[in-house]
Amino acid sequence: MAGFCVPLQICAQSVLIEAGNFTPLYGVKPDQKEVHVKAFRLDVHPVTTQKFHEFLKAHPKWYPKKISKILADSEYLSHWEKGMYPKEEAFSPVTNISWFAAHAYCQSQGGRLPTVLEWEYVAAASETKKDASRDPKFLKKLLSWYSKPYSGKLSNVGKEKPNFWGVYDMHGLIWEWTQDFNSVFVTGDNRQDKDKVKALFCGGGALGASSKENYAAFMRYALRNSVQGKYTLINLGFRCAYDRDVIPRESGESKENR
Repeated sequence: MAGFCVPLQICAQSVLIEAGNFTPLYGVKPDQKEVHVKAFRLDVHPVTTQKFHEFLKAHPKWYPKKISKILADSEYLSHWEKGMYPKEEAFSPVTNISWFAAHAYCQSQGGRLPTVLEWEYVAAASETKKDASRDPKFLKKLLSWYSKPYSGKLSNVGKEKPNFWGVYDMHGLIWEWTQDFNSVFVTGDNRQDKDKVKALFCGGGALGASSKENYAAFMRYALRNSVQGKYTLINLGFRCAYDRDVIPRESGESKENR
């Protein structure tokens, strides 16, 4: 397990997540107890405001004033004054990002967004356990995090302890985009109202869950089912995943520069 990582220090950008089996909240057939996740690499931290700004400088078509309305809604990077990022948030996760923008960023790094199963596989780990999805103490801690209202200001990445894999901020800081975010359909309330996805969800969707106690996971699936690719939220960001043998590029570096 990795130690603390201060954002101003040079830290490993990604870590290897070993292959393994686990039981996700949704997506498992009635006669299937678990799924297998192949080995892959995952960013240690969510992508920061500073790193996304570096990407924009190399790919200006993703600036707020230039991006197509098909690829992002009107709130895309709306908290950046005149398209320039707030420097006091340099090491905070970038938010108000659409799926399309997050996808483009990860492609520029030689990667992609993690799949729902990959993200949930890593998120199931506590600080000491590879799979703590049935640990009452861990689930209580998650629920405490998820029940806190958004305060309007995000902390820097890497301030809490990493999980078993050495990955930071999988819970308690922001929501995160996944590659196939709408691949599992959940029945819940307010799914068509993106302004309410920051609140708790309820409904019959929980009846099909593999673990009725893991309400925090149900909230994540409900959120994913409530958004569209062009949506942006002030507490929705992302991190990148990579095939096992891929070495991530530096932020902003394009294929032409390699």
